[in-house]
Amino acid sequence: MQKTASLRPRGRVVTDPMASLGGLLREWLPRQRWFAGKDRPVTELGLLSMTELYPGCLHLLVHAGHTGVPGPGGGPAGDCYQLLLGVREHLSPRLSRALVGRAQEGPLAGMTVYDALQDPRSAQLLLERLRRPGTVGPLSFECDPSVPVPSGLAPRLLDAEQSNSSLVFGDEFILKVFRRIQPGVNPDLEVPGALAGQGCRRVPAPVAWFRTAHPQEATLGVLQRYLPNASDGWTLALRALATGEDFTPQAHALGQATAEVHLALASAFPAGAHGDKGRTAATMTERLDAAAACVPALLPFVPGLRTAFGALAGCDAGPPAQRIHGDLHLGQVLWAGREWFVIDFEGEPSKPLSERRSAQSPVRDIAGMLRSFDYAARQRRPWRPEWARRCREAFCAGYAARAGWDPRKKHGLLRAYETDRAVYEVLYEARHRPDWLPVPMAAIERLAVRGD
Repeated sequence: MQKTASLRPRGRVVTDPMASLGGLLREWLPRQRWFAGKDRPVTELGLLSMTELYPGCLHLLVHAGHTGVPGPGGGPAGDCYQLLLGVREHLSPRLSRALVGRAQEGPLAGMTVYDALQDPRSAQLLLERLRRPGTVGPLSFECDPSVPVPSGLAPRLLDAEQSNSSLVFGDEFILKVFRRIQPGVNPDLEVPGALAGQGCRRVPAPVAWFRTAHPQEATLGVLQRYLPNASDGWTLALRALATGEDFTPQAHALGQATAEVHLALASAFPAGAHGDKGRTAATMTERLDAAAACVPALLPFVPGLRTAFGALAGCDAGPPAQRIHGDLHLGQVLWAGREWFVIDFEGEPSKPLSERRSAQSPVRDIAGMLRSFDYAARQRRPWRPEWARRCREAFCAGYAARAGWDPRKKHGLLRAYETDRAVYEVLYEARHRPDWLPVPMAAIERLAVRGD
């Protein structure tokens, strides 16, 4: 049996773990896929909250600061991250991938520190906390008492997650642990819970969750039912492209499912007002100018792209603003039991939580999915624009059949939101996946020159 740290060496409570952890985390954090500041060196680490979740495991909220890039409002740049760190004298070989480092100084000097979410024992203890509501320091654990969660479910950490960490327990439940924490209720708890109240079956309902009250109220993680044997839309689309299988029936069904979720969202979060198109156009133009300043390849297309945003003023109002998914694409939908399910309602993680929770045009979600079809069609040579066109048509037709309005008849709105999404993609690919930059740039050229 591996010996864990008491976290109270020589009888003293560990009150300043950063004296031991600061240097280790400065090197470890930027290597994690969920760390948002990879292009900005970590210049300072501040402890916001510390809780001994169970013996040998520290729950930390830390602020990772960056210099040279001002934060919102001109304040210091940086983000708050949630860490669950195990502390042992020695780490077993099976946990070598979880290693953060060996503390050389401070109260944990000589102890080995690791990512506790990669430790099956720690994961099971975390599930036990969720099964039994209560508080531990500033942390509160809550659950839906009508859904029993068995004990002893074997955990496994998913490798595919990028912005968070997800654990599957016994192929029955999935726990998403949010890494980058912002104050307020996370939409991935708020929205599925509200949709469950509307009787919407397209979204797995929350089963349990945990929050913090310090330094501010924030959601830390959500447990939902897991859909075994499900395939995400991205995988299915690529498979169809590789085999020559017709994907339009699935695209049509996906359009229907998206409309059903939008209708349920409109009922769960009444808004009812049309958005300010002038303000929306101005915001889109600002994002375009900022992206062009970072990605010179955009500059020749800026005048044409601005016309897409400027045309918003002459468009009909379109559907009222409402709560939406916010980051809808083929990777956010699952095909299980001959039905589509929609997951991951966080929205774009780079945006403030208040913006992600605001009412927006449902056309934004539609544009995101249409762009995703284009991405799939360009994953292998020769590119398949005709495949993408057919899927786009089928998706919109399915959406119209359920929603009562046809996105294809909102050409100006759809062009503006597709353009805005493509601009976002260009900036993302330039920063993170430069080899993929030609994919959104092809759409930029199309939208700027022909306005399709």
